[in-house]
Amino acid sequence: MVQSASDPVTLMREPLYLRGIELYRTGEFFECHEVLEALWTPMRGPHRLFLQALIHFAVAFYHQQRGNPLGAERQLRKALRKLERYLPFYEGVDTATLHQEGQACLRRIQAGETPAPPRMLLESLLDS
Repeated sequence: MVQSASDPVTLMREPLYLRGIELYRTGEFFECHEVLEALWTPMRGPHRLFLQALIHFAVAFYHQQRGNPLGAERQLRKALRKLERYLPFYEGVDTATLHQEGQACLRRIQAGETPAPPRMLLESLLDS
């Protein structure tokens, strides 16, 4: 992946990005983390922190699947903090919904519950 001012990277055209979101949406959080990390590692610029936020969401719900609510809570806090810079939409993701539902999940985890993960909605799916 080569970035330049004349040809900025658009994540919506990145197969790894779309695959990572698909994996998240199907509850394959470990795999989502692996795929998005492969994209994040060489990434520079504003997309880097956004991808890291998505990775934190995936890791949070991987921890939850493994019965580790403290790990889930810590990762979810990181995800929410980093995602705030990218509201309400970023690179096709409805970040406002993700953030709002993520906050509700955090409260439920803190209350000892096991909530369903927040939805990661793509703008293109919202239009249909």
